[in-house]
Amino acid sequence: MSGGGLLIAGTTSDAGKSVVTAGICRWLVRQGVKVAPFKAQNMSLNSFVTREGAEIGRAQAMQAQAARVEPTALMNPVLLKPGSDRSSQVVLMGKPVGEMSARGYHGGRQEALLGTVLECLAELRGTYDAVICEGAGSPAEINLRRTDIVNMGIARNARLPVLVVGDIDRGGVFASFFGTVALLSREDQELVAGFLVNKFRGDVSLLEPGLDMLHGLTGRSSYGVLPFQHGLGIDEEDGLRVSLRGTVRESVVADPVGQDILRVAVCAVPLMSNFTDVDALAAEPGVVVRFVDRAEELADADLVVVPGTRGTVKALEWLRERGLADAIARRAAEGRPVLGICGGFQLLGEHIEDEVESRAGQVDGLGLLPVRVRFAREKTLTRPVGEALGEPVEGYEIHHGVAQVTGGEPFLDGCRVGEVWGTHWHGSLESDGFRRAFLREVAAAAGRRFVPAADTSFAALREEQLDRLGDLIEEHADTDALWRLIESGAPSGLPFIPPGAPA
Repeated sequence: MSGGGLLIAGTTSDAGKSVVTAGICRWLVRQGVKVAPFKAQNMSLNSFVTREGAEIGRAQAMQAQAARVEPTALMNPVLLKPGSDRSSQVVLMGKPVGEMSARGYHGGRQEALLGTVLECLAELRGTYDAVICEGAGSPAEINLRRTDIVNMGIARNARLPVLVVGDIDRGGVFASFFGTVALLSREDQELVAGFLVNKFRGDVSLLEPGLDMLHGLTGRSSYGVLPFQHGLGIDEEDGLRVSLRGTVRESVVADPVGQDILRVAVCAVPLMSNFTDVDALAAEPGVVVRFVDRAEELADADLVVVPGTRGTVKALEWLRERGLADAIARRAAEGRPVLGICGGFQLLGEHIEDEVESRAGQVDGLGLLPVRVRFAREKTLTRPVGEALGEPVEGYEIHHGVAQVTGGEPFLDGCRVGEVWGTHWHGSLESDGFRRAFLREVAAAAGRRFVPAADTSFAALREEQLDRLGDLIEEHADTDALWRLIESGAPSGLPFIPPGAPA
């Protein structure tokens, strides 16, 4: 017998689908329900490597953690990693299968993947009591409906009830709810069970007349009003703007343990990927993390981080154009700390030979580390474990660049020269002991009287955030009605709202 299911759709991107999906997963698992997340197709530069070496969206890895299960490729069978405004790398079942233009993907390839997506969902539903699916963007993208495999396309094929989430903080939520339903075909509308208001500020009683009117107009109920809360956007999919509104980076910086704070500047390079690496730094009391795009913003930084990117050569050009490359080189000469992660590590080296990502051939790097990088067609996807600065470290690697290290002190898989550090390992700073040891080195080099807190546990902080998401659903959603949806599907007899999808 297949387990129950639910699709969380949204009126827009960033309506809160990822967070609501994670919250429902955490609420269900606390009720003893065996639950898994699922997103048929994800577009994101924030990705993760599962234990079997598959690359999936970080949002689905976070949702799996909320459900207290191990993430697998089944939970995100199709991942699109943008390389420009017009093309993306297609990752299928955790492995890259090539670059494709948006027109080429939506022109046929996407529809061809529907069978794979449905097989993955069926396997999950055969294993778990419930599968909470996340849609993408809006289900009412009428220009893309024919080839859709992530919103109503999968809901129709798998007979999933749909809950539409709307961000009331943006305004226009009633129009967005009504318009979303009214632009769907009759068959699609039959699966849209109702609405969930997200990010509400104020007195809910003032909202209730509007919800009653919406019910009268659509025949569909509201399943809850979630209050606006800071710091809930854990490992969301797209863009710095989204990330900076969520996660621990939004929290008020706790007072430092030592006499000084530590300032971290992260270069906001183009096609920045896995910038969630710095969340663990921001979780430390007294550490202030900010993203920068001007050379003068590096002046007072105690540590500069050059993060991962899907376009190493493009990021290198950007750093040079903006004067950031010269500013980083001056820092290195002065013995001031710089950390390069993945693509950021590669561009700190002597040269890059790239016939894969940018096809730019051989390009000079910043020359701050004795490293030569050659881009391979095969992508490295691993979960390494090691030791650095006398502490155990875990991480994950996602890169085409193969680094040949010819000098310096060993540092994880990379090297260190003076106060310039480089590694391909994402997630290493989540290892508490290593992070503290690294920050002590940074503080000493920067001349700051900063002391890392002895008891900061990044894993515990992440669990607290996931529990907050579960609390949000448990306290502010109609959980009895939610469970009926998951178990029994959309109510019968839901009215059709004209005009419906255009022919």
